Amino acid sequence: MSGETATVSHRIDVMTTDQGDMTDTTGENGVTSSPSHDGGALYFEALVVVIGIISTAANGLVLYALVASKQHKKHELIFNQNALDLYSCMFLVITYGLKLSNIYLSGSLGYWLCMFLFSESLLFSGIYASLFNLMFISIERYLKVVHAVWSKKKLRKWMTYAAIACTWISGVIQEMAMVFPTSAVINKVCYGHVVTSPEIRLFLCIHHVSVTYLIVLVIVIFCYGKILVAIRRRARVMAGHNPCGLAGHNDG
Repeated sequence: MSGETATVSHRIDVMTTDQGDMTDTTGENGVTSSPSHDGGALYFEALVVVIGIISTAANGLVLYALVASKQHKKHELIFNQNALDLYSCMFLVITYGLKLSNIYLSGSLGYWLCMFLFSESLLFSGIYASLFNLMFISIERYLKVVHAVWSKKKLRKWMTYAAIACTWISGVIQEMAMVFPTSAVINKVCYGHVVTSPEIRLFLCIHHVSVTYLIVLVIVIFCYGKILVAIRRRARVMAGHNPCGLAGHNDG
């Protein structure tokens, strides 16, 4: 999917800037041509666009298959996962397609383009939401396998829909809360995640790693570890209840 590819290019760029260097973003809207990229950056961005187009088509086909087979009504979180991947792939293409255009940013239009597209905030809102959705999928599987009786009595459709809404909202909040305070248009060029304080830099790094990787990874490992233990325990119980029948079947 798009998450692994885009995460490589998403980093916290740290620059020390004077307030006087920042472009005034309240003036006339404008987008003008800028100097071209060097060859390596140009080829990389073009490759990302190609990968994004292929991934968009693949996720679109998966979503179509889920809808055509009516499985989207039975596996809402799986459907949401593919929808988030499709969203991320689409904005991967849009974001890096704009970066290939080499444009200067000015005025309020340039400011908003920087905040939402050139800083990759819309792209990573989808990627973060996808990670949160994987966490909810793991929790759902854990409850249905390890606590099957409880889940049949207590789990409701509205809980699933609430989890889906939570993934989208959490993804947007997670990214936008980091982008808006730390991004700026400087000399008509967008700098995403620009910070001037080492303390803020450290906080953002810890927050990014803990939320994006550590918490999600711990929950996924815990849930699927418990599922594996439960499946093995049930297999041993079944084998213990019918050892003779199993042996006779093998002899036959």
